[in-house]
Amino acid sequence: MSVLLIEPFYGGSHKQLMDLLQEELQEDCVLCTLPAKKWHWKARTSALYFMQTVPTSSNYRILFASSVLNLAELSALRPDLGKLKKVLYFHENQLAYPVQKCQERDFQYGYNQILSWFMPEHKLAHLEQVIGVKKNGDSYQSEGLPGQQESRAVMKTSDAHPESGLCEPQPGLCTTQHEGLPSPPAAPAQAEAPESTNPYQGEDKQCLTFNLSNILSGLDYQQRPLHIAWPHRWEHDKDPETFFKVLMKLKEQDLPFYVSVLGETFSEIPDIFSEAREVLGSSVLHWGYLPSKDDYFRALCTADVVISTAKHEFFGVAMIEAVHCGCYPLCPKALVYPEIFPAEYLYSTPEQLFKRLQNFCKRPDIVRKHLYKGETAGFSWAALGSKFRSLLAAEPREDL
Repeated sequence: MSVLLIEPFYGGSHKQLMDLLQEELQEDCVLCTLPAKKWHWKARTSALYFMQTVPTSSNYRILFASSVLNLAELSALRPDLGKLKKVLYFHENQLAYPVQKCQERDFQYGYNQILSWFMPEHKLAHLEQVIGVKKNGDSYQSEGLPGQQESRAVMKTSDAHPESGLCEPQPGLCTTQHEGLPSPPAAPAQAEAPESTNPYQGEDKQCLTFNLSNILSGLDYQQRPLHIAWPHRWEHDKDPETFFKVLMKLKEQDLPFYVSVLGETFSEIPDIFSEAREVLGSSVLHWGYLPSKDDYFRALCTADVVISTAKHEFFGVAMIEAVHCGCYPLCPKALVYPEIFPAEYLYSTPEQLFKRLQNFCKRPDIVRKHLYKGETAGFSWAALGSKFRSLLAAEPREDL
């Protein structure tokens, strides 16, 4: 077990990536996790927990962790782990993460991330040679790599080897774009929800079965109403308010459509969900998280359009999964999306999103006959697996 995998928030895309790595590496790794609950506590205290629970072993060579872990603290608390080559994977940037309320930001989480990837001058000089990091005043920036937005973070390692593939502009390895998609045509995986907090879960699971088997199958494919999917976490950073306001406007104009609101819920659910559930009424095909992968993919495969209204996104596994299942994507012209999706799938304002959906509601055949013009194969494990294996197979150096 030469690779030590540490995940303090073992759920969602975090779990998806770790499970994929463990499956592919098999006997060559050990996985240490904490449940996907109380994220803020995990960010503050998980280093102390793993200091006590990660077994000591002389076989470890690589430490791979998500940035929820304060890697600097763990390295100090466990000098044996501090000597390993370390790969830190950023699922999000806490310095730019949207705040839910107008209040002073808690700087601790961004500070943890800074400490976890800070490197001394001699290492930055080495990176400048290997992957083209240039100094700009008192800061460093990457040149010639994808992901130059302020809200993105380059995957950091305690050393960079040319054979690892880090010097190549491959999406998902140089940046945080890859979150564990399987290889086409195999179905991509949806992570299990830590807990169900959805009051409609039982009711709408039955509703989904009834609607899909009776309503959709009884209509001509090209004539049935447009089916819209929103497969995201029910939290403020995904901006459900914008999404539901657009749908309510479609409803006001008596435009025909169905909607499946997928994604996991946590202890706090934005008020807009209960309001939208009531207003949308019979337009709802499904409401809430689907623990069954088959049910989840079936819902995506019957959908025509998948929408993101996110305010903060490094990659967006759910959107790529939906495109993989045949959905037409509509994404903000911001964040990571222009790097992944061609311009015709991007919108700049809620008004533009409404107009696109208005047109699709009137002519659903437009999206049903459409062939996606982007490329998703580069994000598959078939494309990136060898680079991850190379990265995680590298031997540590004495000067780390």
